[in-house]
Parts: sequence; C-alpha cells; structure tokens
Amino acid sequence: MKHSAEPILFDLDQTIIPWDTQLVFRCYVLKKEPARRLLTLIFLCFLPLNKVLGAGRMKRVFHSYLWGMSRSKLHEHVEGFLNEWLPKLPYPEILKEIAYYKEQGNPLILSSASPELWVQGIGLRLGFDRSYGTLFNWNEQVSLFPEIIGKNHKGREKVLRLKEAGITDGLAGFTDSKADLPLLHLCKEKTLVNPLPNMRKIGEKNNWRILELEKPWKDRLSFGIGCARQLFGFWSP
Repeated sequence: MKHSAEPILFDLDQTIIPWDTQLVFRCYVLKKEPARRLLTLIFLCFLPLNKVLGAGRMKRVFHSYLWGMSRSKLHEHVEGFLNEWLPKLPYPEILKEIAYYKEQGNPLILSSASPELWVQGIGLRLGFDRSYGTLFNWNEQVSLFPEIIGKNHKGREKVLRLKEAGITDGLAGFTDSKADLPLLHLCKEKTLVNPLPNMRKIGEKNNWRILELEKPWKDRLSFGIGCARQLFGFWSP
C-alpha cells in the first residue's frame, strides 16, 4: 500500500551526510586553491567571540575563506564538489529511505542550515523536489563576510520558510539535531539519525524511530580531528 502524497522532510548535515557540508565544501575549495588556507586565520581570530556574535554572524565569518572569489569560480567549485565528492558522502541507508519515499510518490523536501548555493544542487542530485538552505548574497566577487539574506536557516526559521512555501505538515521527518524539533513537530512520523545524547533521550521518551548508522569515524576525538582537517583543507572523502 502506498502512502498518501504527504511531504517527507529531511535535514542534511549529519542526517543524510555524516559531516557538516559547510566544512566539507570548504575542504574541497581549499584543496583546489591551497593559498586560501591562510584565510582560515580570520575565522580562528573570531572563534573566541562565537557566543557574542551568534550563529548567523559566525556563519558569515566562516565563509571568509571565499573572499574575493568570482561568482563564476564559486559556481565552478560547487559543480566540482557535486560531481567529485557528493557521491561518496551520504549514508547508504538514508539514500534507501529517500528512494523508498520517492517510489511511494511523496514530495521530498530538503531543509538545511547550510548555504542554499550547494544545498539545492545536493537536493537535485539526490532526487528531492524542493531544497532550502541559508541564503547568501555572494555578489560578483565574494565579500570578506558575505551577507546572509534574511536569517540563518535553522530551527524555527526552517518551519517559517516551509510555511511560506505552503508546507505546513509532513508524513515523516528525518534529523539528527535538537535544533530541528520545530521541523519534526510538523511530521506524523519522526526518525532520528545517530542523535546526540540529549536528542536521543527526547526520541526514546517519545518512542521515535532511531537509526544507528555506521559513522565514518571511531569516536568523538576522531570526529573532531576529521573536522579540523576539513577546516584547513587536508581531508578527503
């Protein structure tokens, strides 16, 4: 029996892909343009101000590694990233979930806090009907701290954006993050993917489905080392 054609809502980072695509895309660019590794110092200088600046401003600072890049070159890197690295990144089990709901005829909605610049490309490659991420003004040449259009696409902002698009509920929702509780509350069925302990407790308390998938790291230390290597452009999928 097929499900009714209700939307299926997916988070991206650490849900479909084990890593944060902001770090992974950064790594891809830095491997292509190694001199940009020096710009990582800008981000490190601002890192102690993380709590003061907040997630949105820090996201602007994070993307300072793209400073001065032309829009055409940026899009070239996005295409290269999608062609060369994306096929190696997703959890195979989540790709099966996506394929299952696609076969059932459910609209697939990707909703991420990562920049929409590559979230939309990922969504198209993976078969999503609509994809939403944080909107940036990249200009003809990327500014030092590229401006976010609207707000950081996280938490409640995801729900508001979906409502603007006419999506007010869903059959199923997939995430790893506590920040996506507003997104999950739109859905009848809720699935957590390798959730952190606090989110796991919420899922267990509410009898939500929890998927335990094999991660590409052994423990939190190796995860942190992997993220550091991505930050400086010394990692490969």
